[in-house]
Amino acid sequence: MTNLFEYENTEPFAEGHFEDLEVFLDEIWSKREKSSYYTEEDNRVETQRFIQFLNKTKTLKSNKYVGVIHFEGETINLLPKIFFKGEEATENDVKAINKHILWWLSYCRKLKFPNYLSGLNSERADFFEILIYLFSKYTRELLNSSIYQKYTEVKKELSFVKGRINFNTYIKDNLSRGRNHKISCEFDAFEMDNEFNRCVKFVSKLLLSITKENQSRRFLSDILFILDEVKDVNVSSERMQRMTFNPMFSDFETIRDYCVLFLNNSVSFNYKNSLKLFAFLLPMEYVFEDFVFGFIDKEIDAIKAKAKAQAGSKHLDVEENFALKPDLYLKLNDKNVIADTKYKIVYTNDTDSKKGISQSDLYQMLAYAVRYKIDEIVLYYPNTINKYDPNISEIVIIDELAEGKNIKIRSYQLPIINYELFKFNKETEVPLIELFESTKIELIKSINSSLLL
Repeated sequence: MTNLFEYENTEPFAEGHFEDLEVFLDEIWSKREKSSYYTEEDNRVETQRFIQFLNKTKTLKSNKYVGVIHFEGETINLLPKIFFKGEEATENDVKAINKHILWWLSYCRKLKFPNYLSGLNSERADFFEILIYLFSKYTRELLNSSIYQKYTEVKKELSFVKGRINFNTYIKDNLSRGRNHKISCEFDAFEMDNEFNRCVKFVSKLLLSITKENQSRRFLSDILFILDEVKDVNVSSERMQRMTFNPMFSDFETIRDYCVLFLNNSVSFNYKNSLKLFAFLLPMEYVFEDFVFGFIDKEIDAIKAKAKAQAGSKHLDVEENFALKPDLYLKLNDKNVIADTKYKIVYTNDTDSKKGISQSDLYQMLAYAVRYKIDEIVLYYPNTINKYDPNISEIVIIDELAEGKNIKIRSYQLPIINYELFKFNKETEVPLIELFESTKIELIKSINSSLLL
């Protein structure tokens, strides 16, 4: 197992597979969905940006993506830089980090990560195995209590009339061949063999061929047994995304979202017709932004703060060449506040006159204040594994063009890490949601304080 932290450490990789891995990642990069969480520059570049390949030393270095890569029997964990201690990560460290990533993703809205974490108390070290476990457990439990069925059009030869008769087919295939006792009928039937169940069966078979966890294998085998009468077909994430459910079957939306998650992030399932390769990779700066917005939207009192992600963009110049788009536009009771997330490590001490805020960030926030006519800006940074006491600072700028109006820019390192998970190396049966309850309470207090609520 290889553990790489964003832009931090380098690790050797098997020389025989070094070049093959780069080809594999290029294939993933070229087939990835061009979504909003890739920058314009990323979408223009044709060569992969997941990992740096240092050819002289035959070592790997991670870029800004987090997740997991399975390749030729090797597992490469790409981990957030905020957890880098300056030393090799232990198995317990990786387990704890994966739990944090899952907790963050559970609040993300744009990524549509299925919010089903209440039953997760596993100590699996592999992020991919955790995803399979969550999917298989939830799907098996739901299918044991309720099978998704829907009316579909059926064409069938019967000895009696049902629905409507297809006279053209009856004359051509039955009457002309002396089989007039068989009637070609078309009718709607409440069928288990429908497009949704075919998709679930397809994804379950793929995952069963990959997972090494016995519990997940049992769950997936049970799913396939339940869906035994369903046809085997290949499906795409686009087909799965288009599926909608009436309120009676709303619980199946989570299964759909999991299937889309796997199919969107596992283009390697079709790589050289092999099912032994997998990559689930997300840009961490986008995850952090989406997590903060989702957390504010869900956990902060809606009466006090109404969050709007990616507020309608304005432009800094008259020709509208330089767009401004803050992460969060917060409407409070008596004022408006712009909040912007910065996935950066804050290096500061008591003698730092800039208080950990970079000059480029400060200029960007000043532009927001001027164009949105707002005098309060909040910068959100993540805290790190090496810094227990989050940094809080404030910088005041006097706007001489606005009769000396003060613009306050406050920065906060948000407490998004549960340090207790890194102290113990033992199995726990506590569900994931309960593990982060104290972190959630601390984060709510921090955000309320940042907004002066």
